[in-house]
Amino acid sequence: MVTLAPLNTIPGTSMQKIYLVYDTECPACDHYCRLVRIRESVGELVLVDAREPGRLMDEITAAGLDIDQGMVLKLDHQLYYGADAIHMLALLGSPSWVFNRFNRWLFGSRHLSRVLYPLLRACRNLLLKLLRKTRINNLGLTGRDRF
Repeated sequence: MVTLAPLNTIPGTSMQKIYLVYDTECPACDHYCRLVRIRESVGELVLVDAREPGRLMDEITAAGLDIDQGMVLKLDHQLYYGADAIHMLALLGSPSWVFNRFNRWLFGSRHLSRVLYPLLRACRNLLLKLLRKTRINNLGLTGRDRF
């Protein structure tokens, strides 16, 4: 977890924006991120395409987080990465929808999130390799163009 600049709030309210940064070219990631819902009392979930340059991607890169290896959730001045991001999403999830209840059951445990996330990431990387997608490579590592 990395402390960063304050989050934006929604004008006219005290509701904060919570940013979820992920690779929108990954069909599994995109489907998951579009299904997840957070409790209204927590704030508004904003989905961010990690393939698009911007301030948030600059912060993620400056923190040394490889977006090709994990999604990032920005909440209350903190960046949550990979298993921690999916765990926080589960805890923030709205209980009013079956998918979110399942998500909380599965990833509500930090330990289980840390066990399952590498398996999910391996499946994601295989899927992107089969789809012939390029890496985002936000850290500029040499020889890391393809999955």
